Amino acid sequence: MVNLNVCDFSEIHAAQSVSYLNNALGELKDIWEEIGIPEDQRLQRTDAVHMHIKNLLDMMITEEEGLKKRLMSSIEACRKEVASLCDELQVQECQEEDGLTMLQLEKDLRTQVKMMLKEKSGRQSELKSLIQQDQDLCDVLCDDLFPIHPERVPSQQQLQNYREHINACNQEKERRHAEFVEMKRQITVLMEDLEQHPDTTFEKDAVCEDEDAFCLSVENISSLKVLLQQLESRKAESEALCVSIHSRIEELWEMLQIPLEERESLMQNTRTSTKSRLNTLQAELQRLEELKKKNIELVIHTIRSEIVKFWEKCYFSPEQRRAFVPYHSDDMDEEVLREHELELERLKQDYTEHGELYDAVSTWSSNWTLYQELEKKATDPSRFNNRGGNLLKEEKQRVDLQKSLPKLEKSLKAQIDQWEAAHCKEFRVNGRAFLQYVEDQWDQHRMEKEREKQERQMKKLKQTEEDLLYGTVIRTPTKRRIAGTPTPSKTRKLISTSSMCSSTPNTTLRSICSSPSMRPPLSTSKLGARTPARGRTPRGLERNKENISHLSGALRTMTASPHRNYSITSVASSYSEFAVSSLSCR
Repeated sequence: MVNLNVCDFSEIHAAQSVSYLNNALGELKDIWEEIGIPEDQRLQRTDAVHMHIKNLLDMMITEEEGLKKRLMSSIEACRKEVASLCDELQVQECQEEDGLTMLQLEKDLRTQVKMMLKEKSGRQSELKSLIQQDQDLCDVLCDDLFPIHPERVPSQQQLQNYREHINACNQEKERRHAEFVEMKRQITVLMEDLEQHPDTTFEKDAVCEDEDAFCLSVENISSLKVLLQQLESRKAESEALCVSIHSRIEELWEMLQIPLEERESLMQNTRTSTKSRLNTLQAELQRLEELKKKNIELVIHTIRSEIVKFWEKCYFSPEQRRAFVPYHSDDMDEEVLREHELELERLKQDYTEHGELYDAVSTWSSNWTLYQELEKKATDPSRFNNRGGNLLKEEKQRVDLQKSLPKLEKSLKAQIDQWEAAHCKEFRVNGRAFLQYVEDQWDQHRMEKEREKQERQMKKLKQTEEDLLYGTVIRTPTKRRIAGTPTPSKTRKLISTSSMCSSTPNTTLRSICSSPSMRPPLSTSKLGARTPARGRTPRGLERNKENISHLSGALRTMTASPHRNYSITSVASSYSEFAVSSLSCR
């Protein structure tokens, strides 16, 4: 519809132009006739009008043809430029719309070219800025530039990758800078502590120069780490040497009996840098070594006391102790001192290596000693005089030790077996294998208990003999009266000598050795025992002479053989049975 209207308007304009031309020619003809211009001149003038009109139209047509050619040339140039820009910008070309006039197409192409040129310029400007940032970062980090051509127009993806690279480099720069600052601080502190100054150019650049001027390359950071490790190692070595020297100084202090005031004065002087502390300690050690040479006898005696302590800690036997001959030497020279120091060092090393095992043996020994003490207390009659509840505690402790000692020995056996397998030698305590030592201790303990039991039996028989001889009565220790029990108003009188003499021997013995419940309580105010009159033989004594003789013989036999293993049944469960056996032997 639009095209038809345009065509109609064009035809109307053309018809109007023809009509105007005809009217103009008619007016010209009328003018020429009025003027009286001849026919031939009118024809000439009409030809001139035609020529002018024709030339004007030809000129206009030529100009419009030129415009058309320029439009077509511009369109072609814009198309080529669009294609080139699309190639540079790495984008796809836009499809031209159908039905567009030359003017519209040329305008669209020029607009597209303008926009693409602007995009190209923006990318090139951003690329230039990114390259500058990358160059600055590379100067600081000593890294390579991002692989991109600076003259080519980058794509959007390339620019995005470049931006991410720049961000990563900035983060790496911040990380390295923070790491550098921290290491520089530590290096400065260590150098001050070691009283060391920067020697190399690298150390001066790292410590003395401005932080922003230092190149944060991977090599420089690695070199800084190496320098820091070296300084830390030197400080650790110096501190370890200080500890070793200080330990030696303390040993010499004890050997030489240095006053406490001098020790505290030195300790105050060592509260400085590591280098100064090391120099101070070395000077003190040298002073003490010279003083040790002057007081060599005192030092040797001090070392000997230390050696004895470690002998006891390591459970050395007398043979092992005698093996160290310089200990028994009377010479007090530097050679003897050196041998003593070497022996003490060897003992310390041995105790350090096997201290855990020695401590376990010490634990067993202390428990064993405590167990023996509690066993002795358990057989002591005076334990019943307890008033603080200790008797129950001691008995509980004794029972616990009786159960725990075998477990401890079993655990020690496992440790010793493992130690012997690792060291391929026997672990000895007091010159014997530990398990044999433990077994000997138990055997000795059993023998001691048996000996004490025999002594009690002998004492009891001796007391019985005295009772038969002098007419006294065997009494058991008094039992503690329970609270609230009334005191007896009467005390049973003791059996007199006359009643004892009038009864048979067996009856007399049974009445004397009756059970504790039938015996009278101990009361010093109401004892009824009588002593024989001077120069007279107690009545009934002759009747028991045979029993006494047999009893004396038994006592002499036990006295003559103190190491014989007697039990309660081997002697007698009571004196009555013993008397009967004695009579039957007649």
